Amino acid sequence: MSAVLFKSPMEQLKQAELALDSVQRVIEYSLAYLKTRSQKADGKISAALLDQHQLVSYDLALSYAELTGARFGLDYAKRARALCCSSSSNLILEERFALLFTAESLQSIQNRLSFRPEDFGLNDQWLGENFHSAIMRKFCLEQLAVARVAELGQLVRAQDGVTGLYLLDNHHEMMRETFRRVAEEVVMPLAEEIHRYDLDIPEAILTQVRELGCFGISIPERFGGIQSDEQEDNLGMIVVTEELTRGSLGAAGSLITRPEILSKALLKGGTEEQKMKWLPQLASGNVLCAVAVTEPNYGSDVANMRLKATRIQGGWLLNGAKSWCTFGGKASVLLVLARTNPDISLGHRGLSMFLLEKPSTIGHSFEFLQDSGGKLSGKAIPTIGYRGMHSFDLFFDNVFVPEENMLGGHKGEGMGFYFTMAGFAGGRIQTAARAVGIMQAAYEKAISYSQERIVFGYPIGDYQLTQIKLARMATYLAIGRQFTYSVGRLMDNGEGDMEASMVKFFTCKTAEWVTREALQIHGGMGYAEETSVSRYFIDARVLSIFEGAEETLALKVIARSLVDNATVKAEVGG
Repeated sequence: MSAVLFKSPMEQLKQAELALDSVQRVIEYSLAYLKTRSQKADGKISAALLDQHQLVSYDLALSYAELTGARFGLDYAKRARALCCSSSSNLILEERFALLFTAESLQSIQNRLSFRPEDFGLNDQWLGENFHSAIMRKFCLEQLAVARVAELGQLVRAQDGVTGLYLLDNHHEMMRETFRRVAEEVVMPLAEEIHRYDLDIPEAILTQVRELGCFGISIPERFGGIQSDEQEDNLGMIVVTEELTRGSLGAAGSLITRPEILSKALLKGGTEEQKMKWLPQLASGNVLCAVAVTEPNYGSDVANMRLKATRIQGGWLLNGAKSWCTFGGKASVLLVLARTNPDISLGHRGLSMFLLEKPSTIGHSFEFLQDSGGKLSGKAIPTIGYRGMHSFDLFFDNVFVPEENMLGGHKGEGMGFYFTMAGFAGGRIQTAARAVGIMQAAYEKAISYSQERIVFGYPIGDYQLTQIKLARMATYLAIGRQFTYSVGRLMDNGEGDMEASMVKFFTCKTAEWVTREALQIHGGMGYAEETSVSRYFIDARVLSIFEGAEETLALKVIARSLVDNATVKAEVGG
């Protein structure tokens, strides 16, 4: 440990970057190897061949997400130092988070790849030069030393739940403070009762969110929203979502997910008439919406969706079923993905999107009868968590949708998949923000309880194992937040769609672990319903499932994109 004390912060950050460079070379070679194993004779990637390497694809996707998070973490540390104490020779909190996260990521990636090297196209020489290099070994030995991590745990205990600088500009900091107050004053007093009794979200919360313009956060000002007409503000949406989720995932943090998806889909492909009709209503919150994409037998397999849309005079008839339509009862408009071309072989090219108007209802079931004879019925799916929104099974029986409600008009026929993807990119980064919010809530409770709970004569926070738990929780929370913020900034500049999938994948897995540790620190009380950490733990479990299940994101989005862009130069790993 003595060497660490005399090494400057900049030297340690540089060592971290060099270690990441070594690991990135390994991952890129492995991706190139995977590409050679998945190519057809014409050089194109075969989905069927790639599927023969699903575990390798998953491991490489997760490894690349961790690598990317570590890169953003190191950048965060540098910006924090430049802002607050460039002349100090001591490590600041943000640097300690970045260094610990980088070391743990390197360790995880090494464990994932080095014990099955043949699967990744690697050999002993390649591993020795990169994974087992002197730089890598020295860096990890220093950063992962028990005394060093425990010391960080002692430091974060004194921060009262704060995990470093947020590094937001004045505008976004003001948004954060505003919605933090809403979470504390309006949402938190109601959250436990909503969860315990599976209630509808009360008007007290909806009214407050409407008045602050929350539903219009991703809608340009020209359509009545609060987003600039010149540029998207994904970062603003992230900050607001994070704070509302800190109050409750099901009762507040997810309220703007569906308006986010629908508004992005409308802005991507809607006609000017559709934008003028729907966006102002969504922005005001007078119209609440839901998204009906998932089907009972196909889950995330969008290309195989079967809900049938049949053309008739003046519009379309919808027949079939949808599942997991969150907020489907309360919503007064549903964004429905349906098959307008019956030829299943067309896959996603035969899908279109519709805006279906319906009455807003409360409770766990509803039935909507149209004058034309069509019937839409819904029944809430009992769930262990994520309560307040209610997720519905929907059944469509000759439900009529007028021609003008096909998203994009006649040009939108067959374009539903692309409009869905435009909406879901925003939904994924928003879900990452929800993961950060729920981690923050759980971490604050863990810090507080570690100070209060006395075991064998001492607060449990005085014990080394608890200190290490808190240090790691704070680290993953801080880096997860900055990873999410960084991707939001990329998206504001028209980039970052793949990174949005990576950060969603990473932060949602992390939220499960952080909330689990918070519950564990509470011991038996953590398992009691009366303690909010039990709600955080249950709610966090859904994050890796919705807005793209982690397996689908890893295999079909992240790994596929990485493999497509991999460069095959020579015999890989040789």
